[in-house]
Amino acid sequence: LDDNSLPAAAAAGLPDLTGFGGHHQAHHKSNNLQLWGNRESMNLNSMVLTNIKQSPYFKYELAEVKTFHEVVDAIYFKVSHLEPWERGTRRTTGLSGSSGGGLQVRGVGAGGVVSTAYCLLYKLFTLRLNRKQLQTLLDHPDSPFIRALGFMYIRYCLDPKELWEWYEPYFDDAELDWYSTLFPRIPVPIEKDIRAKLQDRAAQLQRQRGREEDGPARAAIEIQIPS
Repeated sequence: LDDNSLPAAAAAGLPDLTGFGGHHQAHHKSNNLQLWGNRESMNLNSMVLTNIKQSPYFKYELAEVKTFHEVVDAIYFKVSHLEPWERGTRRTTGLSGSSGGGLQVRGVGAGGVVSTAYCLLYKLFTLRLNRKQLQTLLDHPDSPFIRALGFMYIRYCLDPKELWEWYEPYFDDAELDWYSTLFPRIPVPIEKDIRAKLQDRAAQLQRQRGREEDGPARAAIEIQIPS
């Protein structure tokens, strides 16, 4: 379906299979996205940020990448996981300068080798994505990692008040998979509001399932009752 066919599909009662959900209507909003929090660090952990800026991949290879579509291509070809550190490089001892271990390896900064995914996430941040570009990431058909970096961009860069608006259309996504990492803290009132909306949504789904289950049962009863 293209943009022009969506209204016709909706009028015909067809389900929305595009993944846009309520965000197709959000295109009426300004295309500019307001960044939230620290405009230099992207609200990243300081150790992760330092390793990104010192990374040869970020400093040299990504310095030659100038456009949004080039970054998307790099995600497609380069990203194989979403953890902050490349596997096997994370140093968990000796980081404070103690004599208890933590051998310093040439080319490996404090913390380890930062992952390609986080380098590309920060590169996206330097491009200051607009609404259309972010939506392109979220609905990209070619790679779950492209979509995942879109969701991570929202979590790190946008106002927590906007989380529900961006995430809600994707709660029924069958491809949900994530790695544990420390995201910026959601303010308590906003977290409570999101939890309340999730509970309301779960209750609505339960009622809907109940109606769907009652339909065949009612039909069976009506068949058994003689006229």
